[in-house]
Amino acid sequence: MSAEIDRQDFAVERPKGPLVYRQSVWTRVTHWVWVVCLFFLLFSGLQIFNAHPALYIGQESGFEYDNAILRMQAFNTPEGLRGRTAVFGQTFDTTGVFGLSGPAERPNLQGFPSQLTIPSYRDLATGRVVHFFFAWVFVATLFVWFLASFVNGHLKRDIVPRGEDLRGVPADIGAHARLRFRHGRTYNPLQKLSYFVVFFVLFPLIILTGLAMSPGINAAWPWIIDIFGGRQTARTIHFVTMALLVLFFVVHLIMVIMAGPINEMRSMITGWYRTSPGTPSRKGDR
Repeated sequence: MSAEIDRQDFAVERPKGPLVYRQSVWTRVTHWVWVVCLFFLLFSGLQIFNAHPALYIGQESGFEYDNAILRMQAFNTPEGLRGRTAVFGQTFDTTGVFGLSGPAERPNLQGFPSQLTIPSYRDLATGRVVHFFFAWVFVATLFVWFLASFVNGHLKRDIVPRGEDLRGVPADIGAHARLRFRHGRTYNPLQKLSYFVVFFVLFPLIILTGLAMSPGINAAWPWIIDIFGGRQTARTIHFVTMALLVLFFVVHLIMVIMAGPINEMRSMITGWYRTSPGTPSRKGDR
């Protein structure tokens, strides 16, 4: 009898919140275009970085300088070739990953392994073509997103954090730490804050530093180099910003999986999002 009651309890469907139309077609389309763009920008960017796998602060650079804050190289040792990565003067053996990778019979003496570059072989010219093409697609998509989000209110409603959002950040951090996710009509405080940083800090920064490394842009707008303290500083900031965007993507992907991948993916494909029980229904909800 007890087992039968348990089965009946298990069969009871949990209450569901209303299905709301959360993501506009503009948000969804630009989101997936950015996914493609950032994929090619990242791996073609690593191809470009491998042409000189070091980062500097200031105007000067070169293999003869010792002012690098990051350097990936291969060195001859009594045991054979080894890959080394130096970060702020601290050296680490990164053989097989950075500086030296690939099979022993055909080692790759480059910063990042060929599995992480587009193309997978050394081809700086093709890497630059791919990188610049998707960079302009990325910028155009960002412009479309800003315009559409301003018109439909997505920017004000879901991206720009308000006072109550900032005050709610500590509580939201605590809820995430306890794996308690609230599915609302709009983004939670942490989402708003993180998306605001991405759209208003990281995206503009990676675009401007990319422009600062372009000789054509330098000739027309030399002040871009000056605001970053030199071309090499701009290159370093560009690299660090890219790393922060990769970190954001990894955390974003983890949050999607933990918060419910089906619901989150449905939202970014169809626009419809299942909210938490207790969310007030409105006209147009399902």
